Amino acid sequence: MKRKSFGRDAGLSLRMLFTSVLLGLLYVVFAVVLFQVLNVGLIPMILIIVALAFIQYYTSDKLALAASGAKVVEREQAPDLHAMVERLCAMADLPKPKIAIVDTDVPNAFATGRSPKHAAVAVTSGLWRRLEPKEIEGVLAHELSHIANRDVLVMTVASFFAMLAGVLTRFGLYAGMWGGGNRGNNNNAVPVWLIVFAVSILTYVLSWILIRTISRYREYAADRGSALMTGAPENLMSALQKISSEMFRIPQRDLREVQAMNAFFIIPASVKRATSELFMDHPPLEKRLAALERIAREMGRPV
Repeated sequence: MKRKSFGRDAGLSLRMLFTSVLLGLLYVVFAVVLFQVLNVGLIPMILIIVALAFIQYYTSDKLALAASGAKVVEREQAPDLHAMVERLCAMADLPKPKIAIVDTDVPNAFATGRSPKHAAVAVTSGLWRRLEPKEIEGVLAHELSHIANRDVLVMTVASFFAMLAGVLTRFGLYAGMWGGGNRGNNNNAVPVWLIVFAVSILTYVLSWILIRTISRYREYAADRGSALMTGAPENLMSALQKISSEMFRIPQRDLREVQAMNAFFIIPASVKRATSELFMDHPPLEKRLAALERIAREMGRPV
């Protein structure tokens, strides 16, 4: 099975493309407003973008592993886990990523890295203890699909521009407040800092929603990739149900310790659930299961 077939769904791809275009247009409008209102210099902006992009691009995998407390393990430390990943990588025509274990009872897994050649897959000790081998394989295939589709890089870029907008907003806000406050010398004009603040709030809210929309679409694609890679979507369905049900048995203190990784996890370890899908970075469990069930029927698999 070729890597390019993972997660390929025409309707889903169009929705991801449309949402990405909207996010890009939002950032363009935000930049134009900054240029017009603040007269931000082009060279300083380019230097900031290049420096931050360079740091994020080359350290994304290390930062994610460090933030989660994941420890990279060699084959002799986790032979079964290594064998499972190697088998899936061979089926998916992917280079083998680094393999890490997070010592927490919270059952979960995540993938990180800027490209298939610079990637890592991490599972928690709680996931390894609670799931059957075929279910773990379905979860690992989901994470490898994220790597094959370069989802970590896509989400990093999308979030990076939102972060950049925040940095430039602070710069403009301080410049407006300490640099005169009004546009020109017209005392009746709206203060620069107020314009920047209003535009920045709108940009942040819209980008926050669009980034989460893209994230949900990419989870659907990774679920589909897992189904295609393993040929058994019912295993991932079973794994998702187990992880979700086991999460309610985990003490809230333990959930809080890993919540910083929710955007990466296969199922968020959230103490509080979002009330609306619009604000979720993962699709609702029932919708993921329904999508996998449709794929299973297409493949002639029992569900």
